[in-house]
Amino acid sequence: MARVAVIGDVGGHPEPLRAALGALGADADGRNLPPDVTVVQVGDLVDRGPDSSGVLDLVRWYLDHQPDRWIQLTGNHEAQYLPGAAEFWPERLAEPDVELLRSWWVEGWLRIAVALRCADSEDLLVTHAGLTVGCWRALGEPATAASAARRLNERPTPLIFRGGESIVDRSAGPLWAEAGWELHEPWLEHHARGGFVPFGQVHGHSQPVRFADRTWRCPGRVRQRAVVDWAARHVRVRLGGRIFTAIDPKHGRTGAPEWSPLILDGAEILDPRSVELRP
Repeated sequence: MARVAVIGDVGGHPEPLRAALGALGADADGRNLPPDVTVVQVGDLVDRGPDSSGVLDLVRWYLDHQPDRWIQLTGNHEAQYLPGAAEFWPERLAEPDVELLRSWWVEGWLRIAVALRCADSEDLLVTHAGLTVGCWRALGEPATAASAARRLNERPTPLIFRGGESIVDRSAGPLWAEAGWELHEPWLEHHARGGFVPFGQVHGHSQPVRFADRTWRCPGRVRQRAVVDWAARHVRVRLGGRIFTAIDPKHGRTGAPEWSPLILDGAEILDPRSVELRP
């Protein structure tokens, strides 16, 4: 049975990434995934950890040798090096790594979104930080995960780069939306007013909880609808009959002591390569 493994933020930690890929059937170096596995990585490959270059080297191997097994999304930590963006992280990547990220953007390897269909026929939109209600409306209220992914992968600017400020932005883009106040609560309000939540979502970037002390960092209404898998570091929030799953393991400087990718048995990729930017 085919599997889609959605991997949360890596944050400059190649060894946890290799371990996760090994558990999926890759070899000891974290390479050569079996033909029944497709990886979707949600972005934030770099920064914080000890070896961003090592992470990029591993991903480059997949994009060069098994491009059909690896879908790479863009995180805000990659986006800061793209044309026109402002750098915010104090520790700049080595220039060859910056050039590599920029080449991936130009060649279309860095996507903004991907759509999946699960074995139970539920559709999911996967982005780095989640699609807020405000951003969804600005896209024209796409009714399906596949149409939302197609529109996001057209790279509408400045929409996709919006966010990152200290204030709450309910229209934050899919690279910057914060779980809780910016992503979950507005969707709850939308549904409470009779709005339809069109599809579920999977995202990284932020979490409604702090794993270190198992405390919450989200509105009470979100908390009431959330289920936490503390070992996997996944938080599932039910919104209007859909599930939004946060999968950022929060590796920080030292790496999460325990975490897992989100494994979707029997899932398939909905938005075909032909709609992407790659020539």
